[in-house]
Amino acid sequence: MADCLAEQGRGQFASVRDARQNKAEFFHTDRSGFLDQLRRELLNFERLCDRSGERGAVRLNVFSDVAWERLGIPQAFPGLLFVDYCKQAARLEKTPDNYKLIFSYSGRPEYRNQNRRAFRTGAPVAVVFRGGFPRMFRGRPVIDGDRDDIANAFAAGQIVALTPKGSAARDRSGFVIDNPDLIGAAS
Repeated sequence: MADCLAEQGRGQFASVRDARQNKAEFFHTDRSGFLDQLRRELLNFERLCDRSGERGAVRLNVFSDVAWERLGIPQAFPGLLFVDYCKQAARLEKTPDNYKLIFSYSGRPEYRNQNRRAFRTGAPVAVVFRGGFPRMFRGRPVIDGDRDDIANAFAAGQIVALTPKGSAARDRSGFVIDNPDLIGAAS
């Protein structure tokens, strides 16, 4: 997670990291209180969106992979669009219509089974590439995922290519994938 997002952007600041940690602790130590607060905030957001005539989009998992659909959150707010990245391929197989999941690919061996299962679905698959984006990856067309997070959620059957940010540019764990087109060109 650290290479992915934890210390990227505003995550470089201790106050932001502390706030994220406090929210995680709130979720784990007082689940009902956390969910009550979340529902109030989502209701207020939904009302604001209704007044402005816009459809609101929400991303609840930034540093977690909470199955919000099991807690009834997206179902309680059908007027909002929920978008998340996840590493649990089983979640891709059944979500509410207003909850769009993008599978987060990793080349690390421990994710092999999750990757296989995700590719059997039509869900978009996000892959972080080093050295530019290939045209195809594992039989799927590749789109530039750095352009539009919302559009990524609707990229069924495609690879959502992302560039490594911050410390991820130095990743060698398998999270960041070397562009296979460049590898083939060097052979």
